[in-house]
Amino acid sequence: MRFKTRDLVTAAVLVAIGIVLPLVFHLSGINGAVFLPMHIPVLISGLLLGSSFGLIVGILSPLLNHMLSGMPAIPILWVMLVELAVYGIVSGLLYRRVKMTLLPSLICSMLIGRIVAALMVVILGSFFSLPFPPIGIYIRGITITALPGIIIQLILIPSIIKAYEKSQ
Repeated sequence: MRFKTRDLVTAAVLVAIGIVLPLVFHLSGINGAVFLPMHIPVLISGLLLGSSFGLIVGILSPLLNHMLSGMPAIPILWVMLVELAVYGIVSGLLYRRVKMTLLPSLICSMLIGRIVAALMVVILGSFFSLPFPPIGIYIRGITITALPGIIIQLILIPSIIKAYEKSQ
């Protein structure tokens, strides 16, 4: 598979944003689980560049963040790695391949990613014999906690995508 130089550079910039933005949140004491700063560049990469780059940005962002800052911590790293990879793949597939409109693509990607994250928590919890609340309660909990970040994503990401597409 051949990639355009512009797409490679855009993906690299999005990975950099995926590292710097969470770092700014952590350094300023803002809870990343509430505002989801690492999710934004991953969703943008899938929507703008397609599922392959979405997957790459979704994997590299949490891995590089962990290597550079120790965040996300190891148990959460594996959950976020899978969740963000799914965000990147699904957003790219729905928007660029299936040709679903922007907002439904974004919402479906966010829902599927959250469900996969919950499944990862169940899998890891059972693997390490940890107690776990029912999956529905867990999904509601992570959704309510992240509501400010979800709202920011629903407002900010479509605006960025539309502006980028208009400039092309």
